[in-house]
Amino acid sequence: MRKFIITLIFLLAVLFIIARFTEMQDVGAVLSEGNLWYIGLAVLVLLVWIINLGYTYTSIFRVIDVQVKPLYMARVAVAAYFISIIAPSAGLSGAAYLLADARNQGRSAGRTAVAGVLYVMLEYIATLVVLTFGLGEMARRNNLHWTEVTASMILLAGALGVGVLLYLGMKSATLLARVLSWSARTINRIVRPFIHHDYLSEARAYSFSLEAAEGIGMLKQNPSLVWRPIFHALVNKALLMVILTLTFLAFNVPFTMEIVIAGFSIAYLFLIVSPTPGGIGIVEGVLTVALGSLKVPIEAAAVITLAFRGITYWLPLFIGMISFRTLHRSSGGMSQTETHL
Repeated sequence: MRKFIITLIFLLAVLFIIARFTEMQDVGAVLSEGNLWYIGLAVLVLLVWIINLGYTYTSIFRVIDVQVKPLYMARVAVAAYFISIIAPSAGLSGAAYLLADARNQGRSAGRTAVAGVLYVMLEYIATLVVLTFGLGEMARRNNLHWTEVTASMILLAGALGVGVLLYLGMKSATLLARVLSWSARTINRIVRPFIHHDYLSEARAYSFSLEAAEGIGMLKQNPSLVWRPIFHALVNKALLMVILTLTFLAFNVPFTMEIVIAGFSIAYLFLIVSPTPGGIGIVEGVLTVALGSLKVPIEAAAVITLAFRGITYWLPLFIGMISFRTLHRSSGGMSQTETHL
């Protein structure tokens, strides 16, 4: 069964690549026309970003008293990214992969779920920090529209929702268990007429929440350790902005750091709120328009966008595919994943 699931995942990857082959060709053509030194440097920065991703997870796990290795978590993170792209399910497939890896490694599933929630929270916080400067620059140029404001409100609402869950877990394990059990019961009521059985187990949600609350409770005991994952989350955003800067240099397009920050913040905002996996098809259009509104010639903006997405979207996808294969070749770790995908 494990081999079948792995084969199915790679079949989905092949179908995804075939469906997007024309777009990949366009990206390849654009990258080949840029200054290869800057393109190569951007790829090197991406590898540093992936390693820092591993350190981000390591520092988060350290807060909840779980020991993991940075380079291993970097491989798991890009593998989860690969899964979430080729088997999109509102990010649940990537989360399921992280939980499956935790079970295979003997780690607490509840604490791993807490680590995943903390990672999302840090992503929201880091994005909101960058977005503050980006929206300020857009407003200064009178280019701030209701779409950016609405998307920002959605992001803020998501951050507040995650924050409420963390607060409930720190306040009372029983209260968090009740909330999650109520959520499971509500979802079951909605989907039962269609599937004729419960989609989620209330008992499992209750016990899982108690385990998760234990991990959240560690935040109270180690508040000083929270600053390290925040630092790594901000570094993640800084590295991505460095890649965007290098794409401007690769194609000899004039820019200022205000343009880079504003363009990146708007693009990343819509990447988070986008309903498509990795924001594909949406971020490309948003970033091109955003750069155009910042006085970058529209043709140059389109080239910059394709190059930036080629490095930060397509390259991690292929690295994640390799990581997924090597992880399961060495550990046979698909045994638990099949129950979640």
